Amino acid sequence: MTTARTRILRRVMGVGLALALVYPALPWASEYVMHVMTLVLVYMVLAMGLNIVPGFCGLLDLGFVGFYGIGAYTSGLLTIHYGMPFWFIVPLAALNGALWGILLGAPTLRLTGDYFAIVTFGFSELVVLFLTNEIWLTRGPLGLPGIDPVSLDLSFLNEDWFWEFFGERPYFYLAVAMAALVYVIVRRVEDSRLGRAWFALREDPLAAASCGVNILNYKVIAFAISAGIGALGGSFFARWTMFLSPDMFKFWESFLVLCMVVLGGLGNVSGALVGAVILVCLGEVLREVLPALGMPPEVRFLAYGLIMVLIMRFKPSGFFPNIADGGRGKALWAEERAAGARQKEESGGTTAAG
Repeated sequence: MTTARTRILRRVMGVGLALALVYPALPWASEYVMHVMTLVLVYMVLAMGLNIVPGFCGLLDLGFVGFYGIGAYTSGLLTIHYGMPFWFIVPLAALNGALWGILLGAPTLRLTGDYFAIVTFGFSELVVLFLTNEIWLTRGPLGLPGIDPVSLDLSFLNEDWFWEFFGERPYFYLAVAMAALVYVIVRRVEDSRLGRAWFALREDPLAAASCGVNILNYKVIAFAISAGIGALGGSFFARWTMFLSPDMFKFWESFLVLCMVVLGGLGNVSGALVGAVILVCLGEVLREVLPALGMPPEVRFLAYGLIMVLIMRFKPSGFFPNIADGGRGKALWAEERAAGARQKEESGGTTAAG
């Protein structure tokens, strides 16, 4: 059973996806707009990945950008030094990110609240310091140029069947496929026993443990899946931009993705997508509109922050706080109230008859 708001959100998302898929095929399709749309899709993947930890498990993760950077540099280094194809690198980058998620999560997930947030923040800063200082591997502040673009090699079938991605259009469709795959996986996990265990941990860890849920194991699994999705987004980002720098993975990126998750509604996968669209497009709109009004470019940061404050003032739980479980929570609550009312009527009728 779904609420009216859920149905409206799904229809809007369906129409938006249809328009997005049609737009690149139009003759007047702008490369700039397609670049922004691809960037939106990358942040959608990151928001869905981060949403698993604070949204499903109730843990504040401030170091998500570290896994994003690990996936990006894994893809870039394997491409430059070993010439591996993108399709082989993607699972390796995701597995590498998941491995680091397990290595970080296993010893630290016993912490709670602010302590856990501080540890994750320290991890993200440690990743940036490593990327900056280990010049022998990452070239440090000089960046990592010369990353090959994505290519599709089917020359073993026909010598003419070799395509190298050029321009924004093929990357946009590849990002659509990546975001759709992550969305399906996250929604399937959300509706599974694993997802229900995560929600139980979020609502009441003690009650979940008393029901036989291994709190540490389920938290580590959540952290590993979240980190793997972040690394997946990073591997695509590296082959899309064809250049990497440690400055691309500062703490601001983690904060931005976390704002997307909170803005859409914690625990709501569709809300995370909406949050990514709003924040990425808002930044681009302010970049274009404010200079046209004669304002200096720096004003857009002030306007951006002011708009965020107003949104969180009037929508403190996000745009879609009540549909994080697809309306099932409301349905169960209504059924419980109806059952209580029936029981009260039956008990009242029995008393009257007696």
